[in-house]
Amino acid sequence: MAGAKKLVIVESPTKAKTISGYLGDDYEVIASVGHIRDLAEPSALPSDLKQGAFGKFAVDVENDFAPYYVVNDNKKKTVTELKRALKGADELWLATDEDREGEAIAWHLLEVLKPKVPVRRMVFHEITREAIEQAKQNTRDLDIALVDAQETRRILDRLYGYDISPVLWRKVAPKLSAGRVQSAATRLVVDRERERQAFRAAEYWDLTATFEPGADAPDTTAFEARLVRVAEQRLATGGDFADDGSLTAKAQKAGVLRLEQDRAQRIAAQLDSARATVHSVETKPHTRRPAAPFTTSTLQQEASRKLRYSSRQTMSFAQSLYENGYITYMRTDSPTLSSQAIQAARKQAAELYGAETLPEKPRVYTGKSKGAQEAHEAIRPAGDTFQRPSSLKGRLTQGEYALYELIWKRTVASQMADAKGSTDTVTLSAKVAETIDGAETETPLEFTASGTVITFPGFLLAYEEGRDEKRGDRDQNVSLPQLSSGQPLDVVAPEAKGHETSPPPRYTEASLTKRLEELGIGRPSTYAAIISTIMDRGYVTKKGQALVPSWIAFSVVRLLEEHFGELVDYDFTAEMESDLDRIAAGEEARGKWLGEFYFGTDTHPGLRGVVDNLGEIDARAINTIKIDDEISLRNGKYGPYLEVFDDKCEVGEDGALKPRSVNIPEGLAPDELTPEKAHELADAEPAEDRVVGLHPETGKRIVAKNGRFGPYVTELPDEGEELPKGVKPRTASLFKSMDPATIDLDTAVALLELPRIVGTDPDSGAEITAQNGRYGPYLKKGTDTRSLPGEDAIFSIDLAGAQELFAQPKYGARKASSALKEFDADPVSGKPIKVRDGRFGPYVTDGETNATIPRGDSVEDITFERAVELLAIKRAKGPAKKKAPARKTAAKKPAVKKPAAKKTATSKTVDPARSEAAKKAAATRKANAAKKAAEQAGA
Repeated sequence: MAGAKKLVIVESPTKAKTISGYLGDDYEVIASVGHIRDLAEPSALPSDLKQGAFGKFAVDVENDFAPYYVVNDNKKKTVTELKRALKGADELWLATDEDREGEAIAWHLLEVLKPKVPVRRMVFHEITREAIEQAKQNTRDLDIALVDAQETRRILDRLYGYDISPVLWRKVAPKLSAGRVQSAATRLVVDRERERQAFRAAEYWDLTATFEPGADAPDTTAFEARLVRVAEQRLATGGDFADDGSLTAKAQKAGVLRLEQDRAQRIAAQLDSARATVHSVETKPHTRRPAAPFTTSTLQQEASRKLRYSSRQTMSFAQSLYENGYITYMRTDSPTLSSQAIQAARKQAAELYGAETLPEKPRVYTGKSKGAQEAHEAIRPAGDTFQRPSSLKGRLTQGEYALYELIWKRTVASQMADAKGSTDTVTLSAKVAETIDGAETETPLEFTASGTVITFPGFLLAYEEGRDEKRGDRDQNVSLPQLSSGQPLDVVAPEAKGHETSPPPRYTEASLTKRLEELGIGRPSTYAAIISTIMDRGYVTKKGQALVPSWIAFSVVRLLEEHFGELVDYDFTAEMESDLDRIAAGEEARGKWLGEFYFGTDTHPGLRGVVDNLGEIDARAINTIKIDDEISLRNGKYGPYLEVFDDKCEVGEDGALKPRSVNIPEGLAPDELTPEKAHELADAEPAEDRVVGLHPETGKRIVAKNGRFGPYVTELPDEGEELPKGVKPRTASLFKSMDPATIDLDTAVALLELPRIVGTDPDSGAEITAQNGRYGPYLKKGTDTRSLPGEDAIFSIDLAGAQELFAQPKYGARKASSALKEFDADPVSGKPIKVRDGRFGPYVTDGETNATIPRGDSVEDITFERAVELLAIKRAKGPAKKKAPARKTAAKKPAVKKPAAKKTATSKTVDPARSEAAKKAAATRKANAAKKAAEQAGA
């Protein structure tokens, strides 16, 4: 309708700003900023519903799983603004993303706004003028099947979390939570750590030597080769060993030889100054194909390998690039390129690298589609002419630029020719004298070396894909001379080399994403959220790039495996994803599927049946991991510790040993807690509390102890003395520089007397005290505080020094002190990263952006990668939102009504009971106001 005022709603302000630049004056673009509604929290339900069908989940499981939605508190203002804008519009255009979440956002907008004007659904996969113009001409109706799939997933996650999480609270620890895909991902990380714990290294030897052609040879280049056979038996390599340190059955059947150190060294000694012969030279053609364009999964993997980005960082940068019109939609599992993109990639490849780098026909990539929600093109530069990275310098942040360059290179390279060359493999033979079973014999040896020469680089001119770590990866590419069969060679510097097999590598964010995709767990839009969630919940931490499970994750996974086995089964979780795809395609009914999941079928009991018949769960057993016969690890109220039964334990009144508790050092990974390490920790910990002495004033015993939070001293009550209710013995933590084994009585008494009175401020008359706090030592004067430079200053600072500190600006002492940690420059801002201690705790900063360190992280564990990630998350949130100016509403024009796509489920609208209550409350307030006005008028 030409000239009609159109309201366009998108998810993000950035997207709104970019799109509005391509639309005319007849369009007003506003952002909903994500979802405006969600399932209500059961605790926030109206009182009349809390005891009813919606009371447990805010979902009526007995009535086709009808959900109870409410507008989020932080979106009420947004909804008001949207309604105000809609009053002046003649058409409503919903331009949210074309996936399940985007479709659901659009549906919720319709349910809340209840438009009386025509509604159009506008979709696009890139934000360019051409794409937006095409989307304007090809609007569609709302896809209710996609909405069903998103709603099913949301309800499924609510049922799963709200039924299983309380079991974790009771049997493992408070505030834990379970999630459908997060629990499976946590199990993957825990399973890998279990493999590492069970791993036993195997030692094996081989031998390398340098081989030199004679001086009269046409090519005298020396090269290195590795011993591969002894007496026609192939030498064992890392891949021939099982994780228990023995040769695999396959290797034993093949007669593989495990070379021992003594024999390897004897052979090396025999080879010194020996001669070898070229047995054969084999040349094979070498061809490498370019990698397919990026999907969400492969983008996250490659950004992790090459840019060291976390999944969350990658998706944050990609979101920004998409919303600003630089790349196509970043949530997809399709590697397919449009004909427009293929031509753009081929054109740039020819311009930059020459026409000879193009294959005759365009390359076509296909992948297995997971369903309609990802029916998009691959991630590529936007438009029919790709912007070169060099043209975007200064317009993108450093992080965005690096990611765009990666996407651009991969896309262009995907349409280039194969890299071609040849691989030469040379086999050498030699002999050594050995004494075997008392007899002198000549043992034949075989060495090999390989070298690949690229004669036509093709796509390698633009891009080369990274690789994940592999066990026993010892690929060698040797530069070989020209050799001929039968040619003699001198053996120089033979060296016997010992090797140990390595445990399975821990998952990184890249390899975990790859594994989740292989198993069919999660979808492109969820990979980053899955990994972020299990880290935020404290189930997994990062050690460098590796993902390390916490001890609490072991207890959680064990409970789920033993009592909810099907729900953390990888195949079952993947099948649920496939079922959601069928719902999205309209092939499966939402209510029927949820009913089978929750109430069960003939083949599985269903979630409700499992929860109702859990039986007794032994919490102690769930939280105990046996190290050996004497030591077990326990997850306790205050964290993990060792429970030790040995000859240092006290004997109880019943004659049984009373186990003693031993602290575990922070940062000790589960696979590092071997029986040997556990006994080392147990032996280092004093078995009994050390009596420091008697308090000179109270006469009570002061003892030094090791507790959950480190060493401390405490004053013990006299024998038989009962302290008043609520009164506890005086206790004080030791300074970091103090040792419970050597602390003296005077120091212990001084600690117990803290806070120490430094003096009285002459100006205010307030008392100044020195004490230790959560964030270190500090001074306190009334409500004013200042940090001290160190713990020793608590006892050494005098009144004059305290006055000097208080004379400085607030937090000046902290600013003057050095940072807690310093790192290299941030990849986005280019400025050095520092960890500082602030008013509200430690935080990471690059001088431009400050990011609070989450409670689950400690300053000691913060790495460069984690610091970069925290800053990226903070940037992604953006600055605090300013109050929006009042909008001018255009005069409403008559419009032909177009019915919006609707879904019949009364419980999905805002609760009518709540609306009625609000009307009554408003009427009451109005009546009271009128009554009060009348009374005042009468007075």
